[in-house]
Amino acid sequence: MSIKKDRVVIANWKMKLGLAESVALAKSYGEVFKDFKGSVVACPGAFALSQVAKTLKGSPIKVGAQNVFWEDKGAYTGEIPASVLTEIGCEYVIIGHSERRQYLLENYEMIHQKIKTVLNTKQLIPVVCIGENMEERKTDRRDFVLAHQLQQALGGINFLSGQQIIIAYEPIWAIGSGTAIEPSEAEYAHRVIKQTIKDIFGLPDIMSHFKIIYGGSVSSKIVKDFVGLEDIDGLLVGGASLDANEFYKVAKAMLK
Repeated sequence: MSIKKDRVVIANWKMKLGLAESVALAKSYGEVFKDFKGSVVACPGAFALSQVAKTLKGSPIKVGAQNVFWEDKGAYTGEIPASVLTEIGCEYVIIGHSERRQYLLENYEMIHQKIKTVLNTKQLIPVVCIGENMEERKTDRRDFVLAHQLQQALGGINFLSGQQIIIAYEPIWAIGSGTAIEPSEAEYAHRVIKQTIKDIFGLPDIMSHFKIIYGGSVSSKIVKDFVGLEDIDGLLVGGASLDANEFYKVAKAMLK
């Protein structure tokens, strides 16, 4: 199977499964993706991370977390430090998902601190979520919103050789709606993101540190519309990742 270079497909299981269900799905992933070649990541709930990591050990599937805290130790009830994620076996972590921004009031100052902490571990790749809501889309403020979110999240970040950040563009209005953005509109947004990153850092090779992926109601029925887009480096998949066979179809289409 040939692979589209450097693309990645990430499964976000959110809080959709219990512990036993998460382990069962991980086992199904291990079977379906047994001989798969390509970058695929599963992000279960925090309570299932350790067992899912053990279940997927030796498989092609990498493990990621859905959240992280910016301090390594201290009186921070309920939080998970980056050092523990790496101890469990995580290689990726989602930061600033729109659902956390909406329901838990997570802001980009927090997101910025999390990115810096994760980069300092040198063992985790942050998957940083940005995206506009429906009102911002209707009022043609998307470009400004994306640029502002990126400036708050990334301003002042310093990179070491080989470090990487994944930017996940997720239009909030599309998440969980069953209706994905038009591929041409997604590609335009990705170009805005790429140009903003270049503007923030002003370095000619800065994009070597970044991937830009799309998330928002992607399924096997529509993934083919995104495969040929030059500015899309992969996908962040929600609902479709809860079925191993469906997720395999998405990943195969994007990474083949």
